[in-house]
Amino acid sequence: MTARKVTDSQVTMTELVLPNHANQLGTLFGGQLMFWIDICASLSAGKHNGRTCVTASVDKVDFHHPIKLGDAVTLLSSVNRVFNTSLEVGVKVFAQSFRENIVKHTNSAYLTFVCVDEEGKPVKAVDALPETNEQKRRFNEALIRRENRLKSRSHHN
Repeated sequence: MTARKVTDSQVTMTELVLPNHANQLGTLFGGQLMFWIDICASLSAGKHNGRTCVTASVDKVDFHHPIKLGDAVTLLSSVNRVFNTSLEVGVKVFAQSFRENIVKHTNSAYLTFVCVDEEGKPVKAVDALPETNEQKRRFNEALIRRENRLKSRSHHN
């Protein structure tokens, strides 16, 4: 397959914040949220490519609002752009309190995955076709983020 619609890579995942996910203040551990973000993004990358994709990097994750014990956490992911063997997946995180009837956008994250074959060797990823204005905006911004990642990596070497 030469290209696949961005819409076809979308994944929605919902988790309930249970006591073993929360700290002493009753808020979700950041590491637990990053675990869920990685899984959701990985599902999008695999769904898009029809093969295994491994996490190469995660851009910084900012925590805008605490997510509380008992909240439902919904993660929405989709492929933003494919480069060659790598691709960027965006994840939006929402927390919903059923008691307070409130939904808050708590986090966004961008992850880079590498498409691999059965031996774990990088292979060409399936191109992404953005259709909506929002998808086209994310597609264009993904290139800027990639250039910044590559610049940052060259400064650390």
